[in-house]
Amino acid sequence: MAVLGLGLAALGRPGYLTVDHRSALGPDRSVEALRRRCQEVCDAAWVGGIRWFDAARSYGRAEAFLAEWLTRREIRPGEVTISSKWGYTYTAGWKVDAEVQEVKDHSAAALDRQWPESEALLGRWLNLYQVHSATIDSGILDDTEVHRRLAALDIPVGVSLSGPGQAETLRRAMDIQVDGSALFSAVQATWNLLEPSAGPALVEAKDAGWIVIVKEALANGRLAVPEPSIATLGDQPSVTALAVALSRPWADVVLSGAVTVPQLDANLAAREVTAEWDDDRFDALAIDPPRYWTERSAMTWT
Repeated sequence: MAVLGLGLAALGRPGYLTVDHRSALGPDRSVEALRRRCQEVCDAAWVGGIRWFDAARSYGRAEAFLAEWLTRREIRPGEVTISSKWGYTYTAGWKVDAEVQEVKDHSAAALDRQWPESEALLGRWLNLYQVHSATIDSGILDDTEVHRRLAALDIPVGVSLSGPGQAETLRRAMDIQVDGSALFSAVQATWNLLEPSAGPALVEAKDAGWIVIVKEALANGRLAVPEPSIATLGDQPSVTALAVALSRPWADVVLSGAVTVPQLDANLAAREVTAEWDDDRFDALAIDPPRYWTERSAMTWT
């Protein structure tokens, strides 16, 4: 069974594209309010046994909040696993309704700018640095200069995925080598009961010795709210959906996206669900990947 980690995508900035994000955070979206909220949820995660925390340069102040929390709790390197990502720049200026929330840039110049920023905040704790939302058309898979610079970082590097082409992107990434050695050793991919299409490629990555991290296991909150379309998940759909993700034999880590302590507690409860899953029971929930990603893109940042 995979371990549960905590992703900070919705805790490091005032807006995110998650169902009920506005009501979960409440009216105070100030930097200080988000700092306190992030600290509270990280504290609850630590007490609950979570030891993997994931951030990114584009998650607002997530890396800074995480570094402050690690320092305050006096957590030593080796006691925790920290992953972060580069390749997007946060551009919203702490505004929920900003026209552009983040901008993708997988160039060598972006890496040269963002790696020192991540290292300055998380350097002594950082265990994995990932390309943020790699796709076939983002250019990262063919940029040998970026590959060389990533290989020179002296830290394991991974690739996070996004979009309907996750499987193709992952298989291409698995073939990338620098000086005869594989460049990447970890993948972070969206997998959930609505969008399980990356599953076969994630099995291949696991078989190749990669660390496999699942993100968006609750489909940005769409699998957390009881409604007729997901009735097969029962009265606590988030617990069931997360438990199914945790039970995948190829998954090493499944990230919680909780923004409140009660949400986190519900996610932690998924670890106690040990029923044998009949996967056929959930097959009808899966939708066409292009449709899934179109619907996700249409979600409003709140």
